[in-house]
Amino acid sequence: MEVSSGHSPRIKLSRAKSEGSEGTHLQGLDVESSVYGGSGQSQARQYHYMNALEILRETVRILRYNLSGFMLIAALLICPVSAITLSNALVDQSMLKRLTVRLVLVAKSSGLPLRPFVKHSCQKFSEMAISSAMCFPLFVTLSLLSKAAVIYSVDCTYSKKRADSSMFFVIAAKIWRRIVVTYLWTCMVSMSCLTLFVVLLVAICSVLSIIRVSETLIVYAALLEGLVFSVAFANAIIICNIAIVICVLEDVSGPQALFRSSSLIKGQTHVGLLIFLGSTIGMAFVQGLFEHRVKVLSYGDGSSRIWEGPLLVIMYSFLVLIDSMMSAVFYFSCRSHSMEASGVDRQPILESMAISAESMDI
Repeated sequence: MEVSSGHSPRIKLSRAKSEGSEGTHLQGLDVESSVYGGSGQSQARQYHYMNALEILRETVRILRYNLSGFMLIAALLICPVSAITLSNALVDQSMLKRLTVRLVLVAKSSGLPLRPFVKHSCQKFSEMAISSAMCFPLFVTLSLLSKAAVIYSVDCTYSKKRADSSMFFVIAAKIWRRIVVTYLWTCMVSMSCLTLFVVLLVAICSVLSIIRVSETLIVYAALLEGLVFSVAFANAIIICNIAIVICVLEDVSGPQALFRSSSLIKGQTHVGLLIFLGSTIGMAFVQGLFEHRVKVLSYGDGSSRIWEGPLLVIMYSFLVLIDSMMSAVFYFSCRSHSMEASGVDRQPILESMAISAESMDI
């Protein structure tokens, strides 16, 4: 892969003519910084991290540069998972009701007043848990493959190389084991955080109930814990997302990828939180629309479901695609600054694998 040098991982797409060969488009792409480190020449080391808005702009530039490739990834790999996730087609309703009732009973026994939002939270938590369990085969295959494809395409864009599907599958076959291992570790981290939240919530509400604190204060304490947990959980998800990027682009996996991720984004957690917040709000909005306009017949005769359903699936898939791309761009931003600050160059693992694959073809 070609490597350029500069100051920050920002791409500028020049006003190239729409007609022309792939080589013309590659020449129109100016990478201001090397995402893999400097070339050894003396350079003025003035670097700055990209904020969330700059990362979004960078993501849009990359998307415009390789629009057909990213849309193909979304159509083939992301849309099927999004359709099943939004519709909850694999969720057993009887199992959902039983789990919801049990969570409501746990909340009641701990002293938490059974207000409508408590019951609704129990139902949503049960739905999320069952959906995640039932859709796990899809998450560990199509979803992971889509993330790897997005990361590979972003890497090719920064390297001024054309993303080749056959080359990607050769590379994916070699690194698939460590991607799955890292994903399993991220799942364990997420489940541990959720389990800790539930245990602490039950414990706090039980203690407050024993000392006869009013129900209103118990609710406020639960909301405060939920707020603190949301920030901690968001940090954990950011680390997990960057760990997936790291296991694709670097020769680490599992807990090493998680530790590498946490050290890489140190000092830039607020940027990751803004990215996570934007993606979460967007996905939650589309999920709400799908819930009330497709799954629940709340108006008319429901004939609009025919076009609203696919449209919302496409919107949700696009948000998932943008989220994966922004995670990759965020990684390159943090990595570029980290390498220049430490003066250590890390060789891109995909480059060596691509060269190896090309030699095998020869």
